Amino acid sequence: MGELRTRMINAMQLRQFSPRTQQSYLAAVVGLAKHYHQLPDQLSSEKIQAYLLHLTVERGLSWSSCNVTVSGLRFFYQQTLGWDGLRLPIPPRQRPSKLPEILSHQELERLFAAAHLPKHRVLLMTTYAAGLRLSEVIALKLTDLDSQRQMIRVEQGKGRKDRYTILSPKLLEELRLYWKMCRPISYLFPGRDPNRPMDSSAAQKIYYAAKERAGIQKGMGIHTLRHCFATHLLEAGVDLPTIQMLMGHTSILTTMRYLQVRRQHLDAHASQFDLLRLPDKLPKR
Repeated sequence: MGELRTRMINAMQLRQFSPRTQQSYLAAVVGLAKHYHQLPDQLSSEKIQAYLLHLTVERGLSWSSCNVTVSGLRFFYQQTLGWDGLRLPIPPRQRPSKLPEILSHQELERLFAAAHLPKHRVLLMTTYAAGLRLSEVIALKLTDLDSQRQMIRVEQGKGRKDRYTILSPKLLEELRLYWKMCRPISYLFPGRDPNRPMDSSAAQKIYYAAKERAGIQKGMGIHTLRHCFATHLLEAGVDLPTIQMLMGHTSILTTMRYLQVRRQHLDAHASQFDLLRLPDKLPKR
């Protein structure tokens, strides 16, 4: 892709896309080119749509994966090559509405206990206790921990925004023990190179391995711990604007989805079935 790749990277950098977005968008275009063994600027819109159909139907990729591919291809053809929408008629797709699966406090305890290495255990604890995204927790540095104010500084989170979130006293104790044992230098959770952060795939594997050992079936990925953070705060009586601020949500509508999974809300509305007087036993046929 040579020149096309350079043009696309320059266009993304001009718009200040995050490194992760740049990588995802490039991968989308490279995947298309490899599929047809042709340069992407030589492909017709029909072939592009056939490729998307291939990803959706034949490979069975999830909506989120396909959506990233669509976004990357649309950026390449419309912003880098200057194609108009008529030449690339990719229809918009509505995201499926799915509620997050929430782990109970007991399940979280089992999850943390199942992470045998101190580094792995504290990584999972920090993700939950501070409500962090995967990209945020692996990017944490020692200097982001403010023990005096009991806060964690999240630098350049999603949307390139800084924010502060909770540093609980109990988590601080765990972090101090972890530091004494592992002595991280710069990043709180470094990778093989002590001067580089842990890879995101490695963090996901830590979560999945602990979940399997704990015998927990719920929760798709490590992002489940962030969902648990928001839901448990809501159940504890913390107001939505505060949770929105701690989570770094741009819109409070995003935070409001947790209203649908909080336990108190369900308990307060008893099933009308429970009010019925049922027969002692089922009638005989």
